[in-house]
Amino acid sequence: MCELFIKADANQWQSRTHSLRIDGVSTSIRIENHFWDTLTEIGRRDGMTVAQLITRLWHEAMDADHDLGNFTSFLRVCCARYHALIAAGEVSADLHVPIAGHPAREILAREQQRRNLRMN
Repeated sequence: MCELFIKADANQWQSRTHSLRIDGVSTSIRIENHFWDTLTEIGRRDGMTVAQLITRLWHEAMDADHDLGNFTSFLRVCCARYHALIAAGEVSADLHVPIAGHPAREILAREQQRRNLRMN
């Protein structure tokens, strides 16, 4: 089992820093290459660069009153959710289908139902 992880491309867990501006404020984000690749894929699906995607995630999270004390953790979880939603069949694996084209409220409701079933 572990061979699938141990013998994977070691470059994927190497960290890389990107600098960008959010609302005119310079910031740097350091995460592993796997997550940069995933963020690039997510952004491309909706016609955005990684910087545009990150800025949009920041604004929407702030509008939702989320505590973003650890924004890099938030980005990692976004990437993990993206892959999990594809695996669950909730988001299309077709990279030409925008993320914005998926019914977010319906997907979130089904996720909540599955969580409730697991808790009972």
